[in-house]
Amino acid sequence: LLNYVSPVGFWGLVNNAGISTFGETGWLSMEKYEKFADVNLLGSIRTTLAFLPLLRKYKGRIVFMSSIIAYFTLGNGIYSMTKAAIEKFCDALRLEMKKFGVLVCIIQPGNYARSTKIQPPVSAEEIWNELSEEEKEVYNKEYVQERANFFNNIVNEGSTNGSEVVDAMVHALMSPAPKARYMVAKLKEKLLVFVCALFPTVVMDSVLSYALSN
Repeated sequence: LLNYVSPVGFWGLVNNAGISTFGETGWLSMEKYEKFADVNLLGSIRTTLAFLPLLRKYKGRIVFMSSIIAYFTLGNGIYSMTKAAIEKFCDALRLEMKKFGVLVCIIQPGNYARSTKIQPPVSAEEIWNELSEEEKEVYNKEYVQERANFFNNIVNEGSTNGSEVVDAMVHALMSPAPKARYMVAKLKEKLLVFVCALFPTVVMDSVLSYALSN
């Protein structure tokens, strides 16, 4: 949570809290799903509702940290789920707040894992040890190791220039005409979002399946 209180009142709110992890759907416990929903989604909603009266009063701005992962997932579906939900919450809020002069903006970073440290490298051994007996009967250690290596490679490709995301946040707060969405990502990441948004689901599934298999 970041906020800006000007000399004339409460003016800006940035919902920036977030956690990430790796794991296929059945590998994660219900407790972990609840924790991620509470931090990444409900935390932003709670904070927004608490400050909404002041933001309406002073015609302020609300900025949410989403991700391009809201459009697709490559091993971190639990994170994608919460970011997709944030996007829809913001879409509703943006339309509802227009009549009060409150602006709502979404920041959609690409892979900045190396600069934010939101996702440390994962350990196949730790993942395996946390799997239920039912999941261990379906998967084997070799598969878990392959998935962990794949995900760690993605993390290692992350940008180290986190100031790009900060610049987008500042623009959303200070610009006379901020954007509804700021996609701060590499060209190939933007192309992946483009394919996901405009092509049939079967096309996107094929692209992601190919990536996962290689």
